[in-house]
Amino acid sequence: MRGVVLAAGRGSRLGELTARRPKCLVPLAGRPLLDWQRAALTAGGVTELAVVAGYRADLVAAQGLPVFPAPRWERTNMVGSLLAAAPWLRSGPCVVSYGDIVYSAATVRNLLAADGDLAISYDPDWLRLWRLRFADPLDDAETFRRRPDGTLSEIGGTPHSVDEVTGQYLGLLRFTPPAWAAVERLLAGLPPRQVDALDLTSLLQALVDAGERIGTVPCPDAWAEVDDADDLAVATDLVRRGRLAFAGGQEARR
Repeated sequence: MRGVVLAAGRGSRLGELTARRPKCLVPLAGRPLLDWQRAALTAGGVTELAVVAGYRADLVAAQGLPVFPAPRWERTNMVGSLLAAAPWLRSGPCVVSYGDIVYSAATVRNLLAADGDLAISYDPDWLRLWRLRFADPLDDAETFRRRPDGTLSEIGGTPHSVDEVTGQYLGLLRFTPPAWAAVERLLAGLPPRQVDALDLTSLLQALVDAGERIGTVPCPDAWAEVDDADDLAVATDLVRRGRLAFAGGQEARR
């Protein structure tokens, strides 16, 4: 099983922490986020890992992983970055991870075991983390709804109440070649400027609207997103309290 970490952007909301390095190399408890991702993905069953890199790609390449270059990273969103890894996505099953999240090996294993061509990890206990990150969780939460069969029906909208949010998407997903072919068909029908501006949650909703079935897999352990300095402080505290653990987190629970 192959895996791709999307680490093309700079992460300007982290200020000086990303003035000279990409967000994936910001340290959490003494280790770059990329090391946390690599450890969890490897322990979870990913045998070959690469990184999509744009900003300071030289520093990413120095981490010893293959790099898919994203030279247009400043003019594209995450879908544009993901397209750089298309050769892997076309050739076999592939896990895709955002470059600013931390999760357990069990979360990866559960995602790999999911049925269907496309599946995403989500947190059904999202309010616990969002209350640590935000004074009002709805300031940042997105709509997330599932059908009775567990497939995704809505993602990425602006909720007006927590009732519209049955979980939050982690930024960790798994494609098979047929699922990636559906992505490429959808993108082929869009103007290039729209493709450049497309984020992954919008892509997922567009796939749902086109009739594609997307499995949803609950994550069993705590996780974190590091979008700004406050998020980094929250993640650091989760590590200190033993709720986030390096290299799989089998001993860390909610």
